[in-house]
Amino acid sequence: MDSVISIFYEVRDPRDFNARHDLAAMLFIALAATLCGAKSCVDIADFAAANAGELSEIVDLAHGPPSHDCFSRLFRLLDPDELATAFARFMAALRESLGLPAPKGVVAVDGKSLRRGYERGRAHMPPLMVSVWDAETRLSLASTHADGGNEVAATLKALKSVVLKGCIVTADALHCHPRMAQAVRERGAHYAFKLKGNHALLYSCAEQAFAAADAAGTLSFHEQTDTGHDRRERRRASVIARPADAPDFPALTVIGRIQVARQAKGKTAHTVHFVVSSKRLSPKRMLEVARTHWSVENHLHWRLDVVFNEDDARTRKNYGPQNLAVLRRIALDILRAHPDTRSIARKMKLAAWKKEFFYELFAHLR
Repeated sequence: MDSVISIFYEVRDPRDFNARHDLAAMLFIALAATLCGAKSCVDIADFAAANAGELSEIVDLAHGPPSHDCFSRLFRLLDPDELATAFARFMAALRESLGLPAPKGVVAVDGKSLRRGYERGRAHMPPLMVSVWDAETRLSLASTHADGGNEVAATLKALKSVVLKGCIVTADALHCHPRMAQAVRERGAHYAFKLKGNHALLYSCAEQAFAAADAAGTLSFHEQTDTGHDRRERRRASVIARPADAPDFPALTVIGRIQVARQAKGKTAHTVHFVVSSKRLSPKRMLEVARTHWSVENHLHWRLDVVFNEDDARTRKNYGPQNLAVLRRIALDILRAHPDTRSIARKMKLAAWKKEFFYELFAHLR
């Protein structure tokens, strides 16, 4: 616990000099409450009041437990960049305590809207968080708020805060542009970006190159079939070297094509995806990388919505939604790091019900 609290002490306090409650103490209480299932500042304040005796043994509560107004005001004022920096320091400390080296596999980048975190009259533009996700360890590397909904700028900023050397950075078609490719290569990593019609010249070139390869009959492929949930899905991946007439794109080496045939309820749907990459990948590895990217949806975003109810969180004023979103990601990583084989939801309930287990969650952060 001391290591977490010490990280929070490095966060700059945005409140006036006469603030009564210690900033690090409030952040720790909010994190502890989130670990135990709190969804809002009211929940956090109720948790603080119900556990004031035990919390006072960990942090300074000279003026008693803070009210929900105190928590709400703090998160509305706190600069999200400050908490994002603390999150990066926390993740570095967590990986070190778990004996994990810097990521070497697939690192997925994706944005997630806080759907009900909008201010009145701005439902069309909810806050957006960008996550950098280590798919191999299923732990976050960084998380930052996309100011003004600019996901690309937020991603470029987030990538600067993590070690990426030797990784393959994956992202959807929004990030398939020269600036992102250049930024990834400058960090010593390779990229594998989904290619769609928003990059029309390169997309058209890929279609023509694969059509020519198909006509020649020399294109090798790797095929995979999965069944489950009353559906059958066949994926076929193939790779070609960068076409000679491809438009300029930093370090582009190969283009992959993934053909998907999905059978469900007696109907078959066919889709085709293209992937541009700076690393020479076999068809099998190309398919693995493309599939691994979805770990950020299945193991991060899905759990934030289902376990932490992030999509239903109605905190909406100023920086409140973004700051509470960062705390949820810290809580999720703490719960995931614990070796108990229970689900994340069960661990959260157990942390609320059993004091010994709550303390165990921090045992890895020494």
